[in-house]
Amino acid sequence: MALVQVNYLSKALFRTVPVNVIIPSDKISFETMNYVEAPEGGYPTLYLLHGLLGNYTDWVSGTRIQRWAEDAGLAVVMPSGDNAFYVNGLAANNDYGTFIGEELPQVMRAMFPLSRRREDTFIAGLSMGGFGAIRNGMKYAETFSRIAGLSAGIHFFDPGFTSLAGEESVFGDLAEAAKTDKNHHVVLERLKERVAAGEVEAPEFYLACGTQDSLMGANRSFLADVEAAGFEVTWDEEDRGHDWDFWDSQIKKVIDWLPLGQAEGGMGSGNVSKDR
Repeated sequence: MALVQVNYLSKALFRTVPVNVIIPSDKISFETMNYVEAPEGGYPTLYLLHGLLGNYTDWVSGTRIQRWAEDAGLAVVMPSGDNAFYVNGLAANNDYGTFIGEELPQVMRAMFPLSRRREDTFIAGLSMGGFGAIRNGMKYAETFSRIAGLSAGIHFFDPGFTSLAGEESVFGDLAEAAKTDKNHHVVLERLKERVAAGEVEAPEFYLACGTQDSLMGANRSFLADVEAAGFEVTWDEEDRGHDWDFWDSQIKKVIDWLPLGQAEGGMGSGNVSKDR
């Protein structure tokens, strides 16, 4: 399993940005003792977003994503979203929505042997990243075929919401932002219209939250909205809180849920047993 740190000049953010990329390209075949080639058309790819206060290293340090991606033959792209909620901000050169939904897939596909097919391209995230995955997965549904939100922070536009991290600096006035496509509810309605018009295929959803998490109510409410919109959605909950134990457990379930097929076996740095 190759873990690569990329630093590249982002057009959307107008600065050099860091990205961690997991590429299952260093497996050695037990039969030939040569490297296993990338699948025809490139690796299926998961764009994986961190939460508030985090960065591009979180998923690798907090979960076993590297091992499970290798086993599944899945590439994983983990950018830094700062505390910007993965939407285009008010200030110049802070177009995080464009960065995630348009630029990052384009740049990563140019750098690595990743599939360009929608059916092989997925997005997921935790907490703030869960919001980013849901909002951008729906907005850019022509790119992402599956969307996973884990403990998603999808409560910003709920009545009585109390700011935690200066959300207004990103969204502006929340009452006004609620009318725009920064609001995931607005994007869901637009997605429903686009699917009905035949403009885009419907993505599939995976939503999960811990029963001890204060975000459970918001996540269950969004689950009902997705079901009412007629989209296919898988729901899961565990007796956990807003923590890495839950996200470590859930990211394995997300990978199992993705339509990946059987990855070609081989020997990697974490797997020297043919029987594993």
